[in-house]
Amino acid sequence: MARKVQPAPIAVHITALEMTAPPKQSLPVPVNVHTAILSAPEIPPAFYRFLYRQVGSRWHWVDRLRMDDETLAATLSDKRNSVTVLYVNGAPAGFFELWQEEEDVIELSHFGLFERALGLGIGKWFLLQTLYAAWSSGPKRVRVTTNNLDHPRALQLYQMFGFSPVGTQDAELVPLSDAELLELAKRDCLMPAERR
Repeated sequence: MARKVQPAPIAVHITALEMTAPPKQSLPVPVNVHTAILSAPEIPPAFYRFLYRQVGSRWHWVDRLRMDDETLAATLSDKRNSVTVLYVNGAPAGFFELWQEEEDVIELSHFGLFERALGLGIGKWFLLQTLYAAWSSGPKRVRVTTNNLDHPRALQLYQMFGFSPVGTQDAELVPLSDAELLELAKRDCLMPAERR
């Protein structure tokens, strides 16, 4: 029988940032691409995992992939949570997720583009739309965290839009094992009645 190999942990340096006023920037809608930004209040877990993997696989996003269906569905349907999907030329191209951490604090918990959407000139524009959405409920602060496994310019981009670092910490991340990846593929490809 094959031995299950757990990947070695990766050291992660995390930076917490927050902004205390809405962004002042204004960016035009990207040209030569058709975009739509749609809220997904009843997003199915399998579609959410698809978005999460398409955006996060390059950056070692694993937390939501380790949740079972019930836990993920409860998280996604929590009234404090909102998921919004970016479509480019008719197909999903990214998403953002906001969490109302406190009455006057919104966390940008997830943000990113699919690889196919990189290089189209929509990244800054999409982040600005995300921040407009975060500030639409009138919070006093918007928070986000990034780390050294994220896009190399993520920290710089957040600061360019008005975020300021408020703390750092070191942690470890355990990548998904081959067994976990196989289980994910099975879980999202089978209908609930087919699962055993």
